Amino acid sequence: MDEMIDLTDEFGNPIGRSEKRSVIHARGLLHRTAHIWIVRGSRENLEVLLQKRAMNKDSYPGCYDTSSAGHILAGDEPEGSAKRELKEELGIEAEKLQYAGNIRLHYTETFHGKQFDDNEVVFVYWADGSGIDLQKLTLQEEEVESVCWMPLAKLKEETEKGNPEYCVTIESIRLLCDTMRACNRL
Repeated sequence: MDEMIDLTDEFGNPIGRSEKRSVIHARGLLHRTAHIWIVRGSRENLEVLLQKRAMNKDSYPGCYDTSSAGHILAGDEPEGSAKRELKEELGIEAEKLQYAGNIRLHYTETFHGKQFDDNEVVFVYWADGSGIDLQKLTLQEEEVESVCWMPLAKLKEETEKGNPEYCVTIESIRLLCDTMRACNRL
């Protein structure tokens, strides 16, 4: 699917122009995404829900990623997009998400023999997942291969080591850690 996505300034504010997703990643145009962390537990037992990306994904196929993530479609708002992605990818209906902040990412990689230039402002959210039963989630097959719980400390360690099984950015993990400390969960 080649969705229309708003182009933005450095802060994630739309600049009045939209482009197809394929064009955005071919040219490295600045755009917005939403990443959602589902967390459970607290302090030394804090865990995050990770999704393993489907092998057909155009970036980081088969890698472990945030609980849910996606592009913010043209005309949409970040929190609404985050809720939509959670529902589509995992079958989770979230009434309220907690805003953690923004991070700025830019990288160029090659996947499936094709260059992928990602230049984005990421709106990061989190939600409590204490009552989530993994067996009852409805995974979107074309997006998500599987899900698992992982201790946040282990994910941070693996990401810092550069383990290629994980495509989570250290910036996103640090933002989540700061947010969890502010909420007395870490």
